[in-house]
Amino acid sequence: MTALLRTAEVAELLGLPEATLRYWRHCGTGPKSFTLGPRRVVYREDDVLAWVQAQYDKEHATT
Repeated sequence: MTALLRTAEVAELLGLPEATLRYWRHCGTGPKSFTLGPRRVVYREDDVLAWVQAQYDKEHATT
């Protein structure tokens, strides 16, 4: 099973403010996340890394 990361951990990993991740979540962009229990927002580490790779691939795609 992949590790579950809280918003603060993902923000630190990506070097972003937590508010940016909350905004992306509100907009439906950014790494996949879900609510565990009534209020705890978590991210699967594999999903975060896949999202980072997708951003890299978009930036470096050859046209």
